[in-house]
Amino acid sequence: MTGREWDTRVDPRLCLASGMCAGIAPEVFTLDGEHARVREDRIEPDDRVLAAAEVCPARAITVLDRNTVIGPSRD
Repeated sequence: MTGREWDTRVDPRLCLASGMCAGIAPEVFTLDGEHARVREDRIEPDDRVLAAAEVCPARAITVLDRNTVIGPSRD
């Protein structure tokens, strides 16, 4: 790790298990039965994780840098 980490979460109540996140960043996300989950809660910054949060059809992924939500965008 570089010292800077992101906290990545998948809300199982929202997740539809579309698999889009695992397709974009398989090192970070995996499908676990009926939901996706993160392999490690804390990860090195990676733009693919932000892309996965943006394309999630259920908006179930949240990416935080320290305590600030950086993905998905809130527009």
